[in-house]
Amino acid sequence: MRVIDVHTHPILRHDKRGRAGAAQLIQRAQDRGIVHVVVLGDVLAFGKSPHAAGIRKINDETAWLMGEYPGYVTGFCHLNPTLGDAVTREEIARCAAMGFRGLKLEIANNAADDCMRPLMEEAEARDLVVLQHAWSMTKINERSFHTDPEDVATLAKRFPNVRIIMAHLTGCGVRGVLAVRDCPNVWVDTSGAAPEAGLVEYAVEQLGVERVLYGSDVPIRDFGVAIARVTGSRLSAADQKKILHDNAHSLLRLP
Repeated sequence: MRVIDVHTHPILRHDKRGRAGAAQLIQRAQDRGIVHVVVLGDVLAFGKSPHAAGIRKINDETAWLMGEYPGYVTGFCHLNPTLGDAVTREEIARCAAMGFRGLKLEIANNAADDCMRPLMEEAEARDLVVLQHAWSMTKINERSFHTDPEDVATLAKRFPNVRIIMAHLTGCGVRGVLAVRDCPNVWVDTSGAAPEAGLVEYAVEQLGVERVLYGSDVPIRDFGVAIARVTGSRLSAADQKKILHDNAHSLLRLP
């Protein structure tokens, strides 16, 4: 079965392999039948609130991967919205000119914060997808920088014309599915913690199969385990195909 992975980080400084490690990861993806990957960058390379130079470095590495694997890698531009309107818009313009198809947010701020406005306006104007890190948490003192599923829903309702991927189905759980159920501009990717029986099926039941996307979070997770979340489910082969390939192909508007 052909697969599109919407959540990968081929270059991570923590594993100390750099570009050689990225080549190995791409080869493993191809061996698994993955026909396209979305690269999100080494998003924590410079801490939870990276400076502008760090952001550019991360996105330059993603651009390099797009150049090395043309037609196979789609880049998402990593951003730190707390750096301000001008810096955010400038980096989006730079990445869009290099062919990036989306924007990636991690933990520099909460998705409900007003600093998200410039990038969401750019996403709408440029028809870019926004992938927002999210996880179901109960640590109130981390809400200044951590995004819960309800925060994604708040963002989605403020910008209903922007396509948003809420990352980490198995980190957001049932709570996450319910939070975004009434947000038709939100998709969820299947990455996250260890697989949980019945969760992918629940997401399909509540959201509709068209709003569920396969994502692995490799190399933090494993391709085989991530794919098995879908292929080991009770979903039909047709629905599995949509999650593993067709939905992402449509959302990303791949040729």
